[in-house]
Amino acid sequence: MNWSFQLYSARNFQPWDAVLKMLGEAGYTQVEGFGGVYDDPKALRAELDRNGLTMPTGHFSIEALDNDFDGVRRLAEVLGMKLLICPYLVAEARPTDAAGWRGFAERLAKAGEKAKAAGYGFAWHNHDFEFQALPGGSVPMDHILSAAPGIGWEMDVAWVVRNGTDPLPWIERHGKRIAAVHVKDIARAGEGLDEDGWSDVGHGTLDWPGLFKALRSKTAAEYYVMEQDNPNDIGRFARRSIASAKAW
Repeated sequence: MNWSFQLYSARNFQPWDAVLKMLGEAGYTQVEGFGGVYDDPKALRAELDRNGLTMPTGHFSIEALDNDFDGVRRLAEVLGMKLLICPYLVAEARPTDAAGWRGFAERLAKAGEKAKAAGYGFAWHNHDFEFQALPGGSVPMDHILSAAPGIGWEMDVAWVVRNGTDPLPWIERHGKRIAAVHVKDIARAGEGLDEDGWSDVGHGTLDWPGLFKALRSKTAAEYYVMEQDNPNDIGRFARRSIASAKAW
């Protein structure tokens, strides 16, 4: 099993060469990129190679995908990516009704077509807002998946749970669309107060052994990516989380 690590988790623990060295030594073989690491892709690729790491997946903004797909493609080629992922939509840009979300999904579908033509997979990464009810009772994730049937899904399970939604029915219904998984955990009551309520994987409230069993049996996920949005100790988070995952 190849465990990956979302480098966004380490954005406050520079320099990147030290982060990559730590991750390689901790047992990770893959990392997932985001906008903060793409400034010098050739130098980044050299550091990845030096530490026995690959970057098969990477996050790219909807603006970059819409307006500079050639730039995205060039970065992906240098870094050896296979799956391009759109990770977020800022609050002020989020639609407020079903029609608006279907329109946004059409943008994602176009990005997915460009990615496919260039030889890449493409997926959307969720937070909690995609599961908040719209007028009429539907949720944005339904519209994203139905109006962009050709794209995949990087499922961030803990964000689904943090919204109060059970992830298992979504895994059951959409497993074939789930191309990657963010593996993160929610802190127990009274813990993680300086980490935005998150915890090291396997040390929080999610039933990760059960979730992992469901994900492995019911989804097409190739990439399992550790993430913590605001860790206070990146080395501790990285090491404890992969130890938990290997025990599953």
